[in-house]
Amino acid sequence: QVQLVESGGGLVQAGGSARLSCVASGREFSGLVVAWFRQGPGKAREFVAAISPPGWTKYADFMEGRFTVSRDNAENTSYLQINNLRPEDTAVYFCAGTTVWHSGNRHPGEFSLWGQGTQVTVSS
Repeated sequence: QVQLVESGGGLVQAGGSARLSCVASGREFSGLVVAWFRQGPGKAREFVAAISPPGWTKYADFMEGRFTVSRDNAENTSYLQINNLRPEDTAVYFCAGTTVWHSGNRHPGEFSLWGQGTQVTVSS
């Protein structure tokens, strides 16, 4: 059974940075497409970024260059670096996994594996 576990959230001041981690266990991580989603208070879950097994990336349009997704297959870990945090970035951040990289990979329904989420709270 594959498990995804996020960490790295917390309380951050506006303008600060956060590095979230998603560790996979139970199967071959290097073959997984990993995506990051977030869900703010009272909002729908939204796509943030995704990374393919060899490292191709895609981002949501609102990222404005502040978000960077990466992966270390040797460590079974994906990272989401968020810079210049804003109060509107406050959300629970989830990582998700699937085995197919295609033109989509932006909708939650396309992912069968999910972590429990990590809370990022940005204070103004």
